Amino acid sequence: MPDFVKVQYARTGESQKTDRFGMRAMQARAFDARNSQYLLVKAPPASGKSRALMFIALDKLENQGIGKVIVAVPERSIGSSFKSTKLTADGFFADWTVEPKWNLTDAGGAQKTKAFSDFMASGDRILVCTHATLRFAFEQLGAAAFGSSLIAIDEFHHASSDENSRLGEVVRALMDGGKAHLVAMTGSYFRGDTAPVLRPEDEARFNRVTYTYYEQLNGYRDLKTLGIGYHFYRGRYVEAINEILDPALKTIVHIPSVRSAESTADKYTEVDRILDHLGTVEDKDPATGFFLVRRADGKIIKVADLVDDGPDRETVMTALRDLKNRDDVDIIIALGMAKEGFDWIWCEHALTVGYRGSLTEIIQIIGRATRDAAGKTHAQFTNLIAEPDASEERVTDAVNNMLKAIACSLLMEQVLAPNFKFRTKDDADELDGTRRESSIDYTGEDSVISIRGFAEPSTARSRQIIDSDLADLSAAIFQDESVLRAAMNPDDYAPEVVNQVFIPKVIARQYPDLTETEIEEIRQAVVANAAFKSPSVDLDPQKADARFVRMAERLINIDEISIDLIESINPFQRAYEILSKSVTADVLKTIHGAIAMTKVAMSEEEAIALYPRIKAFKDERGAEPALTSLNPLERRMAEALAWLREAKRRKMAADAAGA
Repeated sequence: MPDFVKVQYARTGESQKTDRFGMRAMQARAFDARNSQYLLVKAPPASGKSRALMFIALDKLENQGIGKVIVAVPERSIGSSFKSTKLTADGFFADWTVEPKWNLTDAGGAQKTKAFSDFMASGDRILVCTHATLRFAFEQLGAAAFGSSLIAIDEFHHASSDENSRLGEVVRALMDGGKAHLVAMTGSYFRGDTAPVLRPEDEARFNRVTYTYYEQLNGYRDLKTLGIGYHFYRGRYVEAINEILDPALKTIVHIPSVRSAESTADKYTEVDRILDHLGTVEDKDPATGFFLVRRADGKIIKVADLVDDGPDRETVMTALRDLKNRDDVDIIIALGMAKEGFDWIWCEHALTVGYRGSLTEIIQIIGRATRDAAGKTHAQFTNLIAEPDASEERVTDAVNNMLKAIACSLLMEQVLAPNFKFRTKDDADELDGTRRESSIDYTGEDSVISIRGFAEPSTARSRQIIDSDLADLSAAIFQDESVLRAAMNPDDYAPEVVNQVFIPKVIARQYPDLTETEIEEIRQAVVANAAFKSPSVDLDPQKADARFVRMAERLINIDEISIDLIESINPFQRAYEILSKSVTADVLKTIHGAIAMTKVAMSEEEAIALYPRIKAFKDERGAEPALTSLNPLERRMAEALAWLREAKRRKMAADAAGA
């Protein structure tokens, strides 16, 4: 199967090695920060976040005066990641023990909030529940009840700084109380919308541990390569999928939302067609609910259907939570489930149908296939998409930008990525012959670039300003004395001050008739418009808009990473597939360095002054300083090294141009 991008890793085994306490590399890094009252762990799937939490939580229970540990997960299927675990067998001082009655993610039991209250009143110390149960219990009990507790929130990107986010409100209330401890864990610290996960002032209170996909995959024992493929098709996806769904591979298939253009609007028929492609259904296992399908070569494979929400759904989910061996299941067909926090280490192929505008969703789906397992050398993510009604050149440009955004996201960076939207071809999945539009849209001569989640104009007045006055308004903003001063002194002005204070003041001054809601909608449009401008390294104040983008420390503008990753366009069905150049581990390191260059202020004098220290560091430790280090000086040395390499690259490019 050809890849859109193929990433090759060294297979050093380092990320899988354990220390004298039984901790892997990421877990040891997180445990070093165990005394933090507020800890944010950003690490990819399969890096061991759940076990890292166990180590930290047990230390807080035994050594830091914490009385109870509450682990909250987004959905019940993820609760098994925090089941009782023997840690003493590998050298740790205690075991992680969850009494069955306090694992509120198990099936059954409608009064979860009451059970939560019973736990808080009991002498037991560890509980596992869903985000929803935590929210309801918090509303009932109040913040004071959690004063001596550790609250661990898995898949933390479900929280939001938005005032209407109920999970975000729980986090803010716990922090305002000042007594509870928090551990936030996520494999994708971005939401795919404009609301950050945490408010800047709240995020500043967290100690952060970052472990990237590069570190994780480069240290695997078995998994050697990760491939990403984008395949465009004409007709119906249930026919095109036959060419890329290999029954011999352990695969999770995510069929499209019933509201998308790719959907036939009959999810059950779609599952039947996929089963027909895999082979002949001979039976259904009553113990697991899995279909037993005979392939063309005579082999029986087991297929789990998570699309059917009938009476067998709970049986299938229970069986999937209890997978122990490679041959327990072969194919999983899902609609909205099995995207995040779902552990199936033998998964080799994550195949998703339909345009995925959410980068968070893409990274989570990729994570389903990137577990290390014996005999698994390659993991594959494939996106099957209806062919856009646009030139290949435009589609290629959009795909290249998406690849850069994925690469940045795999390095645990927040991304503000252009979302090129195209209208599908006339004959794409249209059963009745009518033209339907998906979330992909294309109009006129220009690409329609949008950011999912940005507020749509709610009034004719705000829409008129965004459509007609954005250029003049942006110019007024970037000529404002306060904004210019912040651009000239980025170390003295936090980005959120520019975003949330200076810019709204200019908008209100220019348009005094606007409501607060209209001002916020226009502010978002101004920020988005600035983000997609070409970056400039010129210090001319008239180009402050480019520097403004660079000041947004939690967002990476992918236009600043000048990498062409498209290599070829090949036929696929009656359409085509876009393939990229190979992205090696060295290229990922280069991208990480390029990202660092967009986020830090570094002078030539400081970089040169730090170079002897960088050289001594490498000679002493045998490795370069890391951008992910918890040590501020080591991080600064890594940033200086990235600056020096970029300066060298630019000089070589200038010399070549002048030759």
